[in-house]
Amino acid sequence: MMKKWLLGLFTALLISTQVMAQQAFVEGVDYKLISPVVKTSDSNKVVVTELFWYGCPHCFRLEPYIEHWAKTIPDGVIFEQVPSALNPSWSIHAKAFYAFKLMGVEKQMHQKLFDAIHVKRKNLNSIDRLAEFVAEQGLDEQFFRDSYASFPVDAQIRKNNQSEKHYSHNGVPAIVVNGKYLASGSMAGSNDRLIKIIDYLVSSELAK
Repeated sequence: MMKKWLLGLFTALLISTQVMAQQAFVEGVDYKLISPVVKTSDSNKVVVTELFWYGCPHCFRLEPYIEHWAKTIPDGVIFEQVPSALNPSWSIHAKAFYAFKLMGVEKQMHQKLFDAIHVKRKNLNSIDRLAEFVAEQGLDEQFFRDSYASFPVDAQIRKNNQSEKHYSHNGVPAIVVNGKYLASGSMAGSNDRLIKIIDYLVSSELAK
């Protein structure tokens, strides 16, 4: 009886160890360290930053996963979306994102812009085309143009550019956890696995 109990215990421990091993991720393979650490928007929280570009099909496909994940984040974690300007041409969409924030319509417009580009196949790569699109949504076109060209938007883009230099990432989508770790779709291999890597890194930071 004792032998059977010990055998069962050993088997359970072995399975548990195997599961833990499967859930562990390797630095340099599944994610990379950011050095030096980049200052986050809140030093008292674990900040998760999604770097994206509206024109990126991979970002578009990741968005439902990120949206679902963001609804489940634990206390002590902040999620923020940052439009990348890694390529200078991406700054057009990055400025549109922050113009939407100034207008107070970023939640309303975020998915609409993604869908317009990737589902409806609209060419929205200029301020004029973006302004026309904004007007089609029933919003104030001039308000958008003024926000797009404003100092706060330009300042935020410059700030983002500095952070991205320190992240040293090569593309999007990319996820930065607490200014310390960078995970990407290409490193993860799939969107499901990327979400698991994010959870792993967040848990590691929360445990500190």
